[in-house]
Amino acid sequence: MSLKGTKFIFVTGGVVSSIGKGLTAASIGALLEDRRLNVTLIKLDPYINVDPGTMNPFQHGEVYVTEDGAETDLDLGHYERFTSAKMTGHNNITTGKVYNEVITKERRGDYLGATVQVIPHITDEIKTRIKRATDDSIDVAIVEVGGTVGDIESLPFLEAIRQMRLELGPQNSISIHVTLLPWIEAAQELKTKPTQHSVKALREIGIQPDILICRSSKPLEKEQKNKIALFCNIPPEAVMSAQDVKWIYELPLKLKAEGLDTRIADYLNIWSRPSRLAKWKKIVDILNNGDAEAQIAIVGKYVHLKDSYKSLHEALIHGAIANRAKLELRYVDCEKIEKEGCSKYLDGVNGILVPGGFGERGIEGKIEAIRWAREKQIPFFGICLGLQTAVVEFARNVCGLVGANSEEFNPKTPYPVIHLMKEQKEISLKGATMRLGAYPCRLKIGTLSHQIYNQKEIMERHRHRYEVNNAFRGKLEENGMVMSGLSPDGNLVEMIEYPKHPYFVACQFHPEFKSKPMKAHPLFTHFIRAALKHAGTGRQEISPIENIEEDEESF
Repeated sequence: MSLKGTKFIFVTGGVVSSIGKGLTAASIGALLEDRRLNVTLIKLDPYINVDPGTMNPFQHGEVYVTEDGAETDLDLGHYERFTSAKMTGHNNITTGKVYNEVITKERRGDYLGATVQVIPHITDEIKTRIKRATDDSIDVAIVEVGGTVGDIESLPFLEAIRQMRLELGPQNSISIHVTLLPWIEAAQELKTKPTQHSVKALREIGIQPDILICRSSKPLEKEQKNKIALFCNIPPEAVMSAQDVKWIYELPLKLKAEGLDTRIADYLNIWSRPSRLAKWKKIVDILNNGDAEAQIAIVGKYVHLKDSYKSLHEALIHGAIANRAKLELRYVDCEKIEKEGCSKYLDGVNGILVPGGFGERGIEGKIEAIRWAREKQIPFFGICLGLQTAVVEFARNVCGLVGANSEEFNPKTPYPVIHLMKEQKEISLKGATMRLGAYPCRLKIGTLSHQIYNQKEIMERHRHRYEVNNAFRGKLEENGMVMSGLSPDGNLVEMIEYPKHPYFVACQFHPEFKSKPMKAHPLFTHFIRAALKHAGTGRQEISPIENIEEDEESF
């Protein structure tokens, strides 16, 4: 379809934070893509950090890494999982980035002596960055404003989108407000007053929402929709119920049932085919009716906030979908394993996954969990730090290198099997040592890794500093470890495996960032398949679904 210029959807949130704006924006993207429209999604983050790269995962959740190496908000992960849009650093705009650029321009003299102010200089920079994240190929850009209406931090972003709506003109932009209807147990009633106040706050700064997405734990009745519509100055048909769902992948189906994509198309004057969502129906059906089950332990240090492992959690669910199975995910604090041992936390699991992370805390617990998996023949999957701790464990307990460690945790270790390479040490003097974004990896023919990917060369996203020490590769290989994936020049170990184990695979990169519900990443598909085999389900004889294709006729 051809449109004259990109149309914009601005998504804001009210009443409380973490209301689901990111999933709502991603679901809108899914609905519009199903109508054969080209979409992109942009996140506006009010925090003053330039990006979340240095932020504590307990405060912010995971750092999502794009192909171009940008460290971004976790909502960009939702955008890529729900749509085919490719995210870059341009798709995450923070207050820190905006002010940093404006101050740089001011110091350079770009403003010719003018007094630099929030309006127009900050708002103009925000608008410029929003436009930079789209191009003529995009039919609809969905722009999510982080934070909650009423927060002082988000005011410049809201002012910028108010101006954009005025500049774009009728039928070229709409405002969607996601809000909460709390259920009051004593009154046995959903309360609309917080939503009324949230919309009032939005209107006071010049933005009239066109559509309301009302989050609630109970169904929204027609009478309540009419009341909200009256007080919020919108038609009753523009009040959408978004009741809590069991699976986030149900959300596009629920919003379609409310008529959201049709109303968006009407407001934006878009002519396109109706959405059908056959593939979304299929994955929800599999999630609800999977006929095999496995228990997976995720042994990490940020398990008290599951958003810290958001992409990982979803990638495991994708692996279950591909195997038509159900999962029980057990998040295990590696510090508790250090203090109490593995048995209490890992008995009965069918797979052990050790994810990435930074810092020394809990490392010995991760190493013990890997030893438990290796010795008890439980399927093991290590990611990033999971690969590094797997190498340390193997060096200590199989190769006999007592005291082996990573230089990150013990700079004086006698056997630094994980270290900063010479080139990295030189770069670290300048303050940058991280390997970020997509890098190529060549797989060794005949290995399990090659079999899983069925490719000779792959591209995967990285976020780490330390590497396997090449001085110890020979010793590791002598004792049975296989370096199954290397950088094209052969200098960097990207994947390892242990053929004497039923399933022992680890990678230096983060495959969870490229997994989708319709097309699970092969490393997760095969890990779940190995866990199902360990559970004795017999499902290992059924080929996993590699790609859920849209097929309305057969569904």
